[in-house]
Amino acid sequence: MNSAGIEFLSTPELARLRTDSSGSALQIVDVRETWEYELCHLPGSIHIPMGEIPSRLNELDPDQPVACLCHHGVRSYQVAMYLKKQDFTHVYNVEGGIDAWSRQVDPSCATY
Repeated sequence: MNSAGIEFLSTPELARLRTDSSGSALQIVDVRETWEYELCHLPGSIHIPMGEIPSRLNELDPDQPVACLCHHGVRSYQVAMYLKKQDFTHVYNVEGGIDAWSRQVDPSCATY
């Protein structure tokens, strides 16, 4: 965890959390643009482009864990910091983003 209270999550850890039914429901928020999301995305993820996060916060449960995902992890980190400032209790940033997911977990997911 860094000083902003953001935890970092590797893509193999995310894959494990997605299949582990013992914890709280993990909200995976994909903050990429629509064209990026259409290329490849994680089933069950919530697509909210970064610029729409403030107006669509009501779609997320601030008391459930949130994993923010983008292409490489930069935009998702910015969104994770924003969510912490909005009193979301448990926020992760997925390291390496969907690119790392494609390379480390699911090679059928398109890279770009």
